[in-house]
Amino acid sequence: MPFINKTVMEQKNEFILLADKSNGFRFSELCKRFNISRKTGYKWLNRYRAMGILGLQEKTRRPLRSPLKCTREIEDYIVNLRKADREWGPKKLRRIIQDNKEKGAYSFDIIPCKNTIGKILLRNGMIDPERSNQSKPYRRFEYEKPNELWQMDFKGYFGMLNRKNCHPLAILDDHSRFNIGLFACSDQKVNTVQQHLIYVFKKYGLPETILSDNGAPWGTGCQVTEDVIRAFTGLEKWLIRLNIRLIHGRPYHPQTQGKQERFNQTFKKEVLKYNTFKDLLHCQDYFDHWREKYNCQRPHEALDQDVPAKHYCPSLKSYPEVLPAIEYDCDVLARKVDDYGQIYFKKKKYKVGKAFTGEHVGISPTDVDGEYEVYYCNQYLRKIRLTE
Repeated sequence: MPFINKTVMEQKNEFILLADKSNGFRFSELCKRFNISRKTGYKWLNRYRAMGILGLQEKTRRPLRSPLKCTREIEDYIVNLRKADREWGPKKLRRIIQDNKEKGAYSFDIIPCKNTIGKILLRNGMIDPERSNQSKPYRRFEYEKPNELWQMDFKGYFGMLNRKNCHPLAILDDHSRFNIGLFACSDQKVNTVQQHLIYVFKKYGLPETILSDNGAPWGTGCQVTEDVIRAFTGLEKWLIRLNIRLIHGRPYHPQTQGKQERFNQTFKKEVLKYNTFKDLLHCQDYFDHWREKYNCQRPHEALDQDVPAKHYCPSLKSYPEVLPAIEYDCDVLARKVDDYGQIYFKKKKYKVGKAFTGEHVGISPTDVDGEYEVYYCNQYLRKIRLTE
């Protein structure tokens, strides 16, 4: 097999030497031996005779003029955008450039495609080649309207320069990915969460449902009592009074709160990765600034590169300054929960949970003889069977 272990330049050199000293050897046969056309053979020979060995070097196929080529100024513009937000990829940067073009903040005629932007970032050392291969498409699910579901979670705490910890609390609308609230908290207690929820309820209204994990303060880890009834927390009781359903993800399945987990990753990369904070006030000031950018400036891939604010609108359900009274239908028996979380019914005590101490629950008969269901407002708590 000819040319094995030979470079293209070595093949050309050998061909030229043989062609110059062919001594009657047919040129067409020599080209055939080197597995090239006569046209290519003459091209090599003519270049050699005109320019010497330099004439055998391959000329660039790059066009002499590229009207759509990115100028150095455009590349610098993209690099500066990336430096300002080091975790934003080509798709987001292109959307930012399009928006800036409409606002008159981008003066160039050409808007590079996302692949060109990716190449610019890559050659400027702004993309890890291995990381770019990690993105895979996945199937998304979302609620149809804003405020049908909010997701709520604490991002793992981190230390501040004052040697105390910050516990970031994030609340996200499932439909729009709009960040309802991002708070720098000193702890993860019920009162802390409740005060921040009151703040967002007053500003954005009430959601229909809130999804959280099973840990404190919003859950009891799916605990059940000795009577095999579900345990409730004080925060859940308060949300029930507001007619908000609190649901929990499956234990050990964080993908249930996929959008919240994705938000946490973005928050970690864009906020925590590049900053240190003095105290909670410093944290909250930076959180507020970044939240505005996340909601109103940062394109979101799941929203076809729109910003979340374009897909969100506040809830029509306003937060009541005074909790509504608990009322049950006339055919429902009301019983007060004692200090032990129990009610007295049909000469027997039944556990409903200490979270409801001092509150009235409703007892309604079912279609089965001797069977009743216990509710707090509209929240089902447990069954009572008189035959037990």
